[in-house]
Order: sequence, then C-alpha cells, then structure tokens
Amino acid sequence: MAPRDVRGGEIPAAPRDTTTPRHHNPRHHRSPLKKQPEEQPVSKQREPYETLTGQAEFETYCARLAEQPWLGLDTEFVAEHTYRPVLCLVQIASPLGLAVIDPLELKNVAPLWEMLVEGEHETIMHAARSELEFCYHATGRLPKHLIDVQLAAGLIGIEYPAGYNTLIGRLLGQPAGKHETRTDWRRRPLSQRQIDYALDDVRYLRAIRDRIVDELDRLGRRHWLDDEMRKLGEELVAAQTAERWRRVSGNSGLSPRQLAIVREIWRWREQEAEHRDKPVRRVFRDDLIIELARRESADPKRIGAVRGMDRRDLRRHIDKLSSAIRRALSLPDDELPRSARRERSQQNSVLGQFLFAALGSLCREADLAPALVGGPNDIRELIAYDTEAGGQERRVPSLAQGWRKEFVGQLFDDLLAGKVTVSVADARSDSPLRFERTR
Repeated sequence: MAPRDVRGGEIPAAPRDTTTPRHHNPRHHRSPLKKQPEEQPVSKQREPYETLTGQAEFETYCARLAEQPWLGLDTEFVAEHTYRPVLCLVQIASPLGLAVIDPLELKNVAPLWEMLVEGEHETIMHAARSELEFCYHATGRLPKHLIDVQLAAGLIGIEYPAGYNTLIGRLLGQPAGKHETRTDWRRRPLSQRQIDYALDDVRYLRAIRDRIVDELDRLGRRHWLDDEMRKLGEELVAAQTAERWRRVSGNSGLSPRQLAIVREIWRWREQEAEHRDKPVRRVFRDDLIIELARRESADPKRIGAVRGMDRRDLRRHIDKLSSAIRRALSLPDDELPRSARRERSQQNSVLGQFLFAALGSLCREADLAPALVGGPNDIRELIAYDTEAGGQERRVPSLAQGWRKEFVGQLFDDLLAGKVTVSVADARSDSPLRFERTR
C-alpha cells in the first residue's frame, strides 16, 4: 500500500512536492542541518539534538519516544496554498533530548501520530489546535494526557491567549526570542538559525508546564485544567466533523431557503477544494455564495450573470452550481436550516454588559484570565438559558458547566434570581465589586 500523509492521500517523493515554490531547487532538498553560507556562526553552547530524515530511523525513534513519560511537541507548516496545511517540520522535546523531524523527507509520518495517541505519556504543547488537527486527521483520535500551556496559563491569571515568548518571560524569566515569522518552511535546506528557532518552541515547554502545574496545585485548580483539556478535545472533534457552512461570511439575515442554498454551495466548494488541494476561498469566494443564495435561481444564465462569475475557472462550474442550488430549492420546508437567532432584548443586553463587567472583576480577584472564562456571547447564552422561555431545552452554556460553573456560573444564577446583590467595595481596586447574599 502506498504511504499516506496526514490528509489521507498518497504523497509523492519530497523533491516532486507540487507545493514547492518554482524557485525551489530539488537538488537542495536534503537534511535541514545543511548549513547555508550566509548564516552567522553558531554558538558553541547549543544543546545537541537529533535530526530524523530517514523512514527507518524515524520509526525507531517513535518507538523509543513511546516509552518516555512526557514529550513536548510543536510543528511548522504552511497553510495558505493548500486545502489542508502542509506539515514541514516537527520539533520534539523529551527525556531523550531534543529532536527535529523532517516530514518532507519521510515516506510516512503516521507513526508519529499513532505513537502520540496510543501512549500513556503526557503531551505538552502551546496553542495546540493545529497540531491536534494533524493528529486527528491522521488517526481519528487525540492524545490521552494533553497539557496546552497557553490554556493552562489562563487558569493562573496570565492573560489569554498568551504567546509562547510571553510565557517564557513571565514564568521562567528568560528574555523573549525572535521568531522566523516569514519563513517558508517548505524550502530546503533550512538554516541553522531556523532550526534553532524551531527548537526553541519546545525547549522550554516542560519547564513552563512545571511552573503552571505547581501553581494550579497550590490554587486547587488541577481539575480545572483537566476540564479544559477535555473541552478542547471535544470542540476540536466537533469542528472537524461538523459542517461549518454557517461560517460563510454575510449569511445573517438570509431566509431558511437561502441558507439552504448557502449550505449546498458550501458542500460543493469543500469537495472541489479538497479535490484540487486549494484553499476554499480560492475556489469560490464567500460573497459569490451569498449573492447566489439571495437570487434563489438555478438558471445557469442568471448564475453566469452575477458579477465575479466571468472568470474562466468559475464559468466551467456553473452547471455544478446550478445543480447545488436546485437541490436546495427542492428541499421541503421542514428540512431547511433554521435562521440564526435574533438579537436578544434590550433588557438582556443591559444584563449582559453588567454581568460581563462583574466577570472581569471576579477574574482579576481570583487570578484568572477573563477571556478564558468567557466572553459576551457566553454571558448572553447563560442569561437566555436562565431567563427565557424554553431556555432549559437548549444546549447547556459553557458557564453552566465544569469549572466555570464552579467558579462563576452558580453565582450568576443567584444574581439573576435576586439571591445575591452587588455593591462597590473599593472604587480604586482592580476588583472593585462586592457580592453579598440576600437574607
């Protein structure tokens, strides 16, 4: 069987990678350790690391890594040219030391992701969503014992979302380093400077994790972190398995029938983008989807008359667009998607502003990042759940679940029920409000 990459399709040998820029020279596609003449001399104090470019040594390394109690992981990828991101580099920190894995040199990266989900080790990452998406696409599973230090840091009062360098400075007292923000990680050879920057993204993960976990234990919030990691996994799986057609910009105010057209065109666009391995918005723009939905016509002539449809690569898809619109127009009313819920009443808007201000005061007093606890939408959902007719039949709001309910959900329920009053305790304080139970 041909090797498969994280997107589930066959991958060509790296030098023939069609995502490689035209100015790339295939003869230079070799180990990322190859030093480029223009780079500066490297410090002799650099920590040693492994470089894995051969399939056999890579699989042996994964087997060794599976026996370790913990590992830190980060990736470099390029996302703007393809349907799914192209994985270009994987950095690992573990008791074995540091390692760099070059996916562009490997036939099959799957052993890494299989090891990640099958082992009992703790997996440490920062802003882990992209790495978890690679893992989920490869295996359909997620790591068992995950700590995302960006999320965890919000539970001890560091702003959320905090950048990696911010955590290094705040928790370890290390100076913030620079990043290769404009690097095309597909190109080879990578310079030693680029490798060093990449390794820095895992070098401090364990130390950051230890500082955060110590503080969580001191505050009695370790189970909060467990809740947050479980929620992260559930949200990621839901996002990967659900149809995300409601993210098409401009769909507010459309009728259910028009929304059905948006949904059908979105489905066609996803299939076409995956087939061509192109970003979805390069295949068909959101504004064209909305315009076709508003017209509610499957007539190929009317579709072709829409401004922006005069491009040759779009005109050849008019028949497919017509079929998609026809499917939406033929749906019975009871199968149409529901329109988005209308804006809440002015009363709930005032309540939302009041509770959001109260949330900020509570978080500052408790050393929590307010943005991690909840935002205005979370507040509005809780108000609707507690006060509107039929609210209890809806999905339970995030502020009424897990550690958020423990911290603030019950208090807000009591506020809305008139069981708690709020007053100003100290106008000069960062947390000026006082909450008192009524008799």
